[in-house]
Amino acid sequence: MPVPDVLPGAEPIDLPGGPVGVLLSHGFTGTTQSMRPWAEHLAAAGLTVVAPRLPGHGTSIKDMNTTGFSDWYAAVERAFDDLRSRCETVFAMGLSMGGTLVLRLAEERADQVAGVVVVNASLATERKDAKLLPLLSKVVPAFPGIASDIKKPGVTELAYDKIPLKAAYSLQRAWPVVRRDLSRISCPVLVYRSAVDHVVEPVSGRELLKGCVHAEERVLPDSYHVATLDHDAPTIFEGSLAFVRAHAAAAAG
Repeated sequence: MPVPDVLPGAEPIDLPGGPVGVLLSHGFTGTTQSMRPWAEHLAAAGLTVVAPRLPGHGTSIKDMNTTGFSDWYAAVERAFDDLRSRCETVFAMGLSMGGTLVLRLAEERADQVAGVVVVNASLATERKDAKLLPLLSKVVPAFPGIASDIKKPGVTELAYDKIPLKAAYSLQRAWPVVRRDLSRISCPVLVYRSAVDHVVEPVSGRELLKGCVHAEERVLPDSYHVATLDHDAPTIFEGSLAFVRAHAAAAAG
């Protein structure tokens, strides 16, 4: 079976640096393009940074519909293990579904993840049409997309313009599992949430803070969903770097 072509800008990121590593995970239907400025900011400060291209992303919607949460999580685990082989201490950070994935990583690898930073992590929905997803995913390949929810003018996210429904149903089935195990996370957690987000609803933020009681939430006042490419991106970049510096020594000790 031929390997699908990867869209320019969607390639994996690997920026070698010092003994502290950061895994970055992009979101559902998105690509590493939404992570690149964040990765470069952290790498410029001397960190080793990797951001895998999740399976089915950055190629085609048809390709993505052949993948699911277990495939995306496996890619995150591989990248994390690679970082651990190179670094003394490793943090995990993600946007949207990328946040869901790194939260799962911190649940499963509680003794290995030094800290977590999430931006608009997805954990639930209150949309009534979501109840139809199990049926629709069997008969309809895709719906109109959710990409480029960005307030800043002239900025576009490299992402699919449609939602692959089989893949979306896989994510929906994973949410209850991740929510159930949030109490297993023992590392520090920094939560960024956009005040206005047209993709991930406020219920996700509420569920995260309810399940992970030691998490610290910071609200982004001037960004929509893809906040890593929006007005508040510098706040995320600088805040996550300060978070790493504050907790790396404790994790290494």
